[in-house]
This record gives sequence, structure tokens and C-alpha cells, in this order.
Amino acid sequence: MKTITCIEDLRVLHQRRVPRMFYDYAEAGSWTESTFRRNQEAFAEMKLRQRVAKDISTRSVAGSMLGELQRMPLAIAPTGLTGMQYANGEILAAQAAEEFGVPFTLSTMSICSLEDVAAHTQKPFWFQLYVMKDRQFIAALIERAKAVGCSALVLTLDLQIIGQRHKDLKKQMTAPPRLTLKNLFNMASKPRWCAAMLATRRHSFGNIIGHAKGVENLTSLSEWSAQQLDPSLSWDDVAWVQKQWGGKLILKGIMDAEDAAIAASMGVDAIIVSNHGGRQLDGAPASLDVLPQIVELVNGACEVWLDGGIRSGQDVFKAKALGADATLIGKAFLNGLGARGKAGVTQCLEIIEKELDLTMAFCGKTDLREVGAEVIYTKP
Repeated sequence: MKTITCIEDLRVLHQRRVPRMFYDYAEAGSWTESTFRRNQEAFAEMKLRQRVAKDISTRSVAGSMLGELQRMPLAIAPTGLTGMQYANGEILAAQAAEEFGVPFTLSTMSICSLEDVAAHTQKPFWFQLYVMKDRQFIAALIERAKAVGCSALVLTLDLQIIGQRHKDLKKQMTAPPRLTLKNLFNMASKPRWCAAMLATRRHSFGNIIGHAKGVENLTSLSEWSAQQLDPSLSWDDVAWVQKQWGGKLILKGIMDAEDAAIAASMGVDAIIVSNHGGRQLDGAPASLDVLPQIVELVNGACEVWLDGGIRSGQDVFKAKALGADATLIGKAFLNGLGARGKAGVTQCLEIIEKELDLTMAFCGKTDLREVGAEVIYTKP
């Protein structure tokens, strides 16, 4: 195996080691995938000012999220079916994040359950919630998150309906995968993945099976979502969740300044500027494109975090320069997990930290918390 030096190396290894349907779930967008591509293009277009003869001998990339100091201002974003990228994936990613010193967020649509992750970690993690039609199930899910000690709730607002994701539909993605001839051939070419999956009992949606009414054998994410995602979701429902939870609340999926203003007025602790990784509205701008306007309008009423397109430490630095208080990674950590399991997630975080530190140094900065628009290069 060649030396891994960047997230792209992990992505290539991820693609080689994980069945195609699950790799495509992590590395695909909706419709033409223009928003999926735009998330990275926006970072690539942004240029930085290189400075010299600055004392950069002592540097810190530390940051804070929800008032708590973190090794760097970055969290692992909630991603569905993480445990199908690598056996027990959510547990391994949570452990890697905990040991490294950044927050981990467990998805509602995870393979490992809330209770599973809590039993294998030492510190509180965050839980991501979708508001579904079965409010009794949602209320119980919130109580389960409280019971295992989750320290924050991430409420996702941009999945009232599912975007047209051509690759997922064509691959007929399920968890566990359907045993078609095509799938069997593809899985047979991934012996490392197969061996790990055969050694675990966690193959489907741990937060839902046996907990949602009448759901004992769920396999299809789209099947469950089509039945339960609630297109009538409103700000009144956000207020209901806020009351049910009673703790730190983060709203994910904000892409418009007007929506950001409403969210901030409700007293939430943070908002996540996110287009769902380009998997919902195709033709939308990148998360980075709308970040400055949202930061300006919120004006410190709550923390503003960025999710979408971050594949390097330099991307984290650029998000900070445009006003983000912190960032989240989804695809990048999945690349690490799919490539090398827990060690790959740790390696992903280490790569991002090193790139972040080097970028800060080349821009003549020594404390990430002091980075602002002054590091952005603009043509004279």
C-alpha cells in the first residue's frame, strides 16, 4: 500500500475496499451532482495571502464548539449507514473522534444504535435527529439520547423529502445489501469488508429496528424515509423538539440568511450551513458560497458552523476565514473509515490537523481563533 498523505489517498483506498453501492452512497450527489461538485469547487476558487518573516514558532489550531475547547474546531458530521462502510463503523468513528479530541455525531439512520455507541465510548457524543411523522417514536428517540448522555442534539431540517439520488436508486442500496448476482460479485471482490461484516451482528438500522412501531426488519433507507419523513415540518416542530430535548440544540441544513435569522431568533446554540453534501437540491450553491451572508446576519446570536466540501485542513482554514466558528466533515471521515476502519478515521483527522497548521503558518498566523478575512487574497 502506498504512503497515505492526504484525504484523496484515503478516498481511493475507500473506493477499492468497500462495495460500490456504499461507496457511491458516500461519494455521490443528487441529479446532475452539480451541487455536490460545487461544494469543493468553492474552496478551490478561494485563494489565500502568503506571508513571510512572521514569528510562527508557536502555533495553535485549537477552537471551541458549544463553549467547549476542542483540539481543532471540527466535528464528525452525522452520516447514514456509516456501519456499512466498515463493520461497527459508528462505534469505531466515535472512538477515534473521542481519542483525538473532537465531537462525534451519530445519525438517526445509523447501523449501530445509540446504546451501542454509548456502551463503547467514555465521553458524551452528539445525536442527529430527523422529525418523522411518528412523533411518539421521535419523542422516545429523544429520551433515548438523553438516557445515554448525549450532550447535544443536531436537528436536520433539509430532509423533509429525499433528493433524486440516481446512483442510490440504480444500485438499489439496502442495509444489509440485497444478495443479487451483481452484488455478490462486487462483494466477493472486497474480502476485507466481507470478513469484517460477517464478524458483526450489526447490519441494519439500530436506532429504528425494534423501536419504531411495527418495524422489525427494515432494510431500505428509502423505504423507511418515504414512509416517515415529514414534508409538513415547520418551525413549530422545531420548537416542539427544542422543548422535548431541553439541552444544547443545533439546527443543520440552513442555506438561506432568512432561515438563519429565524433559527437564531429561537435561541438555538448553533446552526450548520449545509446543503446535505449536495444530496438534496441540485443546482443550489455551495455551503461556502452562502456562509458570509449568514454569518453577517446572525451577528453572533448563535454559533455558525460549516458543513460541505471540506476535504483538507486548508478547507477548514478557509471556512474560518469566511467567519465560520467551526466545521464538520462527513465524506472525508467516511473515506478514512472505509479505507482503514478506526485507524483511517484517526489518520483523516491527523491529516486535516497537519494541513490546517501548515496553512495557518504560511499565512503568518499562530492562533486559529484570530484568523479572519485578512488572510483571503483578493485581486488588486
